[in-house]
Amino acid sequence: MVQPVEMSPPATPIPGAGTPPTPAAWQAAFEVALPYAGFLDRHANPDQRSRWDAFHGRVVLTPAQHRLLGGFVRRMPVLVLAGAWCGDCVNQCPIFDHFQAAAPALDVRFLDRDARPDIAAHLKVCGGQRVPTVMFLSEDFTPILFYGDKTLSAYRAAAAAQLGESCSSGAVPPPAEAIAAVVADWLDQFERAQLILRLSGRLRQLHGD
Repeated sequence: MVQPVEMSPPATPIPGAGTPPTPAAWQAAFEVALPYAGFLDRHANPDQRSRWDAFHGRVVLTPAQHRLLGGFVRRMPVLVLAGAWCGDCVNQCPIFDHFQAAAPALDVRFLDRDARPDIAAHLKVCGGQRVPTVMFLSEDFTPILFYGDKTLSAYRAAAAAQLGESCSSGAVPPPAEAIAAVVADWLDQFERAQLILRLSGRLRQLHGD
C-alpha cells in the first residue's frame, strides 16, 4: 500500500516581500528625474554648482573608453539617486555626464534623494540611504542591477587612509589618478549592464541584437 505523502504547510509570507517597484513605477520615477544640467539648475546652490563644475572639468575619458561607450547599442535608461550637497555625488556624478556624451544609447537622469522617498527606499546600501546610487534599467524599465555609494577603488583609498566620513564635503577634489580609477570602476558597471541587455534572450526576441 502506497503511503500518502504528507504535505508541508504553506510557508508564512516574509513581511515586505513581493512589494518592489514595478517597471511602471521605475518608468514613472525616471520620467520625473532630470538630465544632468537640469538637476543642478533645480537643486544646487551656487557653491555646490561650482564644485560640480570643477570636478566635471577634471574628468577625462581615454580613447579606449570613448570607443567602448560609443559601441553601446542597446538603449539603457540609468536612474541616478543623488544629492547636490553630497561630496560623493560631486566626485562621481559628473562622470556619468561624460559617459552619456560618449554613448548615445545611454539616457541618464538624476533624482534628488529626498524628492521621491518611495523610490529611494528601494535603493539603500547596507541599510542606509547613501548616495549616489544608480539603477540600471532595460528599455521596458525592468531593473537590471544597482550600484552605489563609493566605488571599490574609492573604498580601498578610504580604508587605507582610515577615513570615517561616509559622505565628504567635496571641497577637496581627488587627484587625477584617483579620478581615473573611479571612472574605470563606474565604466565597468555601465559595461556590465549593457552586456546583460545585449545578451538577454528576452530582449533579443523583442528588439533583435
